[in-house]
Amino acid sequence: MDWLQAARERQDELIQELQELVQINSVLDENTITTEVPFGEGPLQALEWLLAKGQNEGLLTKNVDNYAGHIEMGTGEDLLGILCHVDVVPIGEEADWTYPPFSGTVADGKLFARGAIDDKGPTIAAWMAMKLVKDAGIPLEKRVRMIIGTDEETGFRCVDHYFKQEEMPTIGFAPDADFPLINAEKGIAELVFSQNKVGDATKEQLLLFNAGKRPNMVPDFAKATIQHVTASFEQNFQTFLSKNQLEGSLLMEESRYIITIKGKAAHAMEPDKGVNAAVYLAAFLQQELTTEASKQFVDFIADVFYQDHYGSQLDLQFEDTMSGQTTLNPGIVSYDVHKGGSLVISMRYSVSYPFDEKITAAQRLTVEKGFSLDIQDDSKPHYVSEDDPFIQTLAAIYRRQTGDTETPLLSTGGGTYARVMKKGVAFGMLFPGEPDVAHRADEFVVVENLVKAAAIYAEAIVELAGKK
Repeated sequence: MDWLQAARERQDELIQELQELVQINSVLDENTITTEVPFGEGPLQALEWLLAKGQNEGLLTKNVDNYAGHIEMGTGEDLLGILCHVDVVPIGEEADWTYPPFSGTVADGKLFARGAIDDKGPTIAAWMAMKLVKDAGIPLEKRVRMIIGTDEETGFRCVDHYFKQEEMPTIGFAPDADFPLINAEKGIAELVFSQNKVGDATKEQLLLFNAGKRPNMVPDFAKATIQHVTASFEQNFQTFLSKNQLEGSLLMEESRYIITIKGKAAHAMEPDKGVNAAVYLAAFLQQELTTEASKQFVDFIADVFYQDHYGSQLDLQFEDTMSGQTTLNPGIVSYDVHKGGSLVISMRYSVSYPFDEKITAAQRLTVEKGFSLDIQDDSKPHYVSEDDPFIQTLAAIYRRQTGDTETPLLSTGGGTYARVMKKGVAFGMLFPGEPDVAHRADEFVVVENLVKAAAIYAEAIVELAGKK
């Protein structure tokens, strides 16, 4: 069966369905959360949309308490899972987008939208693969189940709830990363650094500081309110912006300055690909502030995170051959002169990381800097040996479909649903050499690659679940 040709013949259908899905704003919505709608109306609408597609195809579907759902075909005792998610991260500043972020505009061979590559594009490619296999009438000896989550970007609560009620796949993959495949996922810990010192609002220079909305995104905007600064403050700020090729603003309101810096968003698994506005703002203010609580706050940020994504100042750095370097992203940074400061950090740590030993050492160093360190969440690393037959099968399918025999298997600092399975991997759909634009403005998926991914997933379904 020529799966690539079959997918090409349905390219228009593929694009149409992806456009329909990305036009649903499925960012976690705190304002519409209820007991029955756990993550807000948008994520639920996206889930219901995809389940309706499954019903229209005559396949078995199930909605598990509006947390997650599945579409299933085939028969047999064993279960092949394809784990996808339909929630997305916030868009950031809409002015940074060339096309409206929920439009699904197609231009220059690309479809632009929030979620285009993370994870609605790959989800629709996998959904098309299921339809291609079904319509080809190929008999299956395993059940194939697309499991659809709605809270992947904010904690995996959807699949945690789902698997309390539903069976775990025998094997499975998450089309939510890179090809050829990812068999090593770093651990993901959420660290909270809290400043112990509270300032006097009449004397402290720093009154407010805010940046970032999610730990898993590099903040692209930071804002602070400052008072009692030197006469050279404005000129120093312009010099700093020019030196670092940054955009920013400075406004005087009564006797206070409102200062902002614009950065560049990126996924927390690759903080070096972004420009962290919070860190740069702190680095500038470190040169200007002298009052105790204010300086302690900006010193901590700048000393630990300025031009260092690896936590070396807190002895958190570590790397291994399986998964590479440990990275840290200050995703949410805030300060209030009446409450002190806090940083929520997304830490992506290597597979063999000595977690307890490293964190204990970091806690001691943190206290010396006037902060405390707490672990808010910790998802352990996930690893499946590349010698495993399951891994070998998927890798061979990718290489047959693409002719790429050179690219090695990969590790990632990203967290996919693969880590919730006993034997699961992340399998595409970003191809080697493609820029990773997940969580950024102008996120896109290349239409030709969307088609190619559908063909790869169709062959994978047949190879893993078809009758031998």
